[in-house]
Amino acid sequence: MSLIINHLSKKYDTKWIIKDVSLSVERGEILGLFGVIAEGKTTIIRMLAGVEPMNGGAIFYNSEDLTERNCEERGFHFPKLTNDAFWKSLFKTQRPSQLADGEGQVLALEHALLNASEVLLLDNQFCFMDRITREKNCEKLRQVVKEKNLAVVFATNDYNEVFSICDRVSVLHNGAIVQTGTPREVFEFPNSVAVARVTGRNNLIEARRLTSSKSDTPEFQTLVGDHRLFTDRVEKDAFGTINETITLAIRPEYISISFGASFPEDNLLKAEITGISFLGSTTLIKLNAGGLELEALVLRLVGLNIGDECVVGLPPERILVLKN
Repeated sequence: MSLIINHLSKKYDTKWIIKDVSLSVERGEILGLFGVIAEGKTTIIRMLAGVEPMNGGAIFYNSEDLTERNCEERGFHFPKLTNDAFWKSLFKTQRPSQLADGEGQVLALEHALLNASEVLLLDNQFCFMDRITREKNCEKLRQVVKEKNLAVVFATNDYNEVFSICDRVSVLHNGAIVQTGTPREVFEFPNSVAVARVTGRNNLIEARRLTSSKSDTPEFQTLVGDHRLFTDRVEKDAFGTINETITLAIRPEYISISFGASFPEDNLLKAEITGISFLGSTTLIKLNAGGLELEALVLRLVGLNIGDECVVGLPPERILVLKN
């Protein structure tokens, strides 16, 4: 039994907000709908709930066509945090502004988990909660979803929430789904520059290919700094033409920093440390390698100072070749 959305579309005036979006969610599963602000996540949730008209597409649940049914007839549970009547009847308050934002979200989630029986639609449900409250309620959500066998669509612009909550994630960009997979798959193997840019920190490096697409060790030259970088062998269709600009990507945590001996096969570049930002459990190091700006994440800040010269390594197996 599943929720299936086929070719969902929405426009305001002449501007298309959602274009041909198709999704499926199984019972007992939480599907994350992820994207930056104004990508259409809330619009999709509201169309599924039946409170926003569609300009195309179909919605099925357990093979039954619900497209023409209104929100009450669909029976999907959608906490309406801006509905004054909802708050007045449930929490004996005249309007949600009389509650702290995070407190209101907790109460609305509790009500939703108690009353939802099949499909639950959540839109940035944890955005006002503090870390401890968020973690507690994330765990509660996952537990109830499994116990009640709910199908959940969870819209968020925070990829950390995707990791904490979702079984799968669909990434929205320019009103379309550009990648779907487990949170780890999408994070480690983004299929495009757009996905790599929004799913956490990433060093995106424009380059041109120097070797044949049949080479076992593809070589690229960066547009900034003229560095030569090797990658592991990749699928041929990711290369583009020999003179076409492509994008290489490497996460900051995969870049090594050293001041002495290192591994030559790790694409070693001379660099200068230009910035240091303490992030708690990690420290972000900003680097300049002949004009090429990079970021590296380290667990402990030992012997690193702004202005120091160092050697950075970009392991070939950690570099992705992305489509623009």
